[in-house]
Amino acid sequence: MTELSTERRMWSLFEPVHAITYFADDALGAFEEAGLRGFWRGYFAGRSAPLGAVPAGPVLAAFYGFAPRMVTRALPDVWTRITPAAALDARLDGARRVLRKVEGDLTEAASLLRAAAEAVDLHGRVLGAANATLPLPQDTAEDPAAVLWQAATTLREHRGDGHVAALLVEGLDGAESNVWRVALLDGAGREFYQPARGWTDEEWAAAIDRLRGRDWLDAEGRATGRAREAYTRVERTTDALAATPWRVLGTTATARCAELLHPIAAQTSRMLRHPNPIGLQPIS
Repeated sequence: MTELSTERRMWSLFEPVHAITYFADDALGAFEEAGLRGFWRGYFAGRSAPLGAVPAGPVLAAFYGFAPRMVTRALPDVWTRITPAAALDARLDGARRVLRKVEGDLTEAASLLRAAAEAVDLHGRVLGAANATLPLPQDTAEDPAAVLWQAATTLREHRGDGHVAALLVEGLDGAESNVWRVALLDGAGREFYQPARGWTDEEWAAAIDRLRGRDWLDAEGRATGRAREAYTRVERTTDALAATPWRVLGTTATARCAELLHPIAAQTSRMLRHPNPIGLQPIS
């Protein structure tokens, strides 16, 4: 089994902390209490709120894998139901509700993760930079749950921005990136990923044809060697673009951060709805 890179390892630990805002019941309840009925209103409002009351275009660009109609259905309509400031409050309140039930040293974990998040590269990282500039308590101990979640979210969006750049270098559009992902899983999950990202059968089939034309899929729709080589390139580029926070934090502090995050992530991962579009599984 291939050993995970430091960047991938840390993502596997902070992503389950971030993802509670979308898939943990208490966090979803906070969006509903704020007036956003339905999962996707909360998702699009909560995730895009750091950008302000933007229309669909910037969100379509930043979120990347969604079909345009999926985004335009939510935006700008959600801003008639909630302000970005209220959406930010709702997502942080929901995260607090979840994390305050978690056992572990949230304060030290939050301090280390905050130090990593404060080192993210801002240039070209739209979602990462928007999250990095949100205010946090000066003293982490005042509200470690909020600091932990926001730091995880900043790092998650920073890595995601880099991943989008890697996909663009490979020439993959939103539909193709989803079809490619399913093919790499030997066809598993199309019935879940396709509707979750809003692509029609016709759009999915067209993306399959384009990838076949590049010799990324065979006649049966299976990933070819070229497709798997591209996956390796994308992951290496994504890791390289996500490396700065951990380089700045240093080897010893990063290892300590991972040690503290593991039991926290194990608990939050079990609170998530499964399956989920991120592909997260429970951590033992």
